[in-house]
Amino acid sequence: MKKLTAALLGSTGAVGQRYISMLERHPFIKLDVLMGGRSAGGNYGQSARWLQADAIPEEFAAKKVLASVPESARGCDVVFSALPAAAAAAIEPKFAMSGFSVISEASAHRMDQDVPLVVPEINPEQLGIIEVQKRRRKWKGSLVTTPNCTATGLVMVMKPLLDRFGLARAIVTSMQAVSGAGFPGVPSLLITENVIPYIKDEEEKVVAESRKILEHPVEGGMRHPGIEIAISCNRVPVIDGHTETLYGEFPGAVEPDEVADSLSAFRGLPQKLRLPSAPEQPIIIRDEPDRPQPRLDRLSGSVPGMSVVVGRVRRGIGDNSVQLTLVSHNTIRGAAGTAILTAELMQNQGYLGRPG
Repeated sequence: MKKLTAALLGSTGAVGQRYISMLERHPFIKLDVLMGGRSAGGNYGQSARWLQADAIPEEFAAKKVLASVPESARGCDVVFSALPAAAAAAIEPKFAMSGFSVISEASAHRMDQDVPLVVPEINPEQLGIIEVQKRRRKWKGSLVTTPNCTATGLVMVMKPLLDRFGLARAIVTSMQAVSGAGFPGVPSLLITENVIPYIKDEEEKVVAESRKILEHPVEGGMRHPGIEIAISCNRVPVIDGHTETLYGEFPGAVEPDEVADSLSAFRGLPQKLRLPSAPEQPIIIRDEPDRPQPRLDRLSGSVPGMSVVVGRVRRGIGDNSVQLTLVSHNTIRGAAGTAILTAELMQNQGYLGRPG
């Protein structure tokens, strides 16, 4: 595989740090340029308040943090963005206009009609929108987004159920880790011994993004698959790992064992291509009555943190419904890991190229 050189916007934040940890030993993506806002001009080791369990890799600690402008990324094949939404709205298009392939975590452009919103196992065909985007916007480069961390784990489970059984309705409750709020996040006096039953704009994002991800391409646009989705989002005192319960209804009768088998057997294009960040089993089924749990299961799988863990698969109210619980690592599968896997897929499919 051709070697890629990468730059990172928002490098000092919590998700930016996860990129650094995951890319330190990547087989063909070399993270070479770190960019920041107020931190620009200083060494990374001095500028970043490091939150990961392992120490800052030495090669990054001494790097200078550059300004978040296209000139800083000269010579790079891909630009990862872990910027906050407000900053991303203005900064990311400048990089795309300058010829860079940008892969963004931010919500700013996720719902733009000509911007792909990608989970590589679920909807790799949305990368085809890049050509429409370039024509419409007259960009030399491109902008691809990855979803909200709660939507990512959810659609990983919904997609096999949609394909196999025709999922018609999904009622979801999320119990979301505090790392999903970034740093410094939720004040300790609010979250300790508490559950906060509201996360601003989160429920609307999860519903809208899930529908866009699960759409099917048709001539002239995208078609909604007809799934009714309702979600209640809660912040809980867990550091990493979002837990979600899903109640699903189907057009006909389904057996919980068949549902579990279809989830366990699911594989996507990244698995077929054996991409380095693709877990061998993207959905892992646990049979214990009290699993999955975020502390025990968030780092499951052949690529730690990239598998969604599902348990408590059981019948719902009637023969046409099931209930289950899932855990997804919000800063790995729900953030940096999916963006890195998207870059690997884009490289394989010929969508990445250094600006001329």
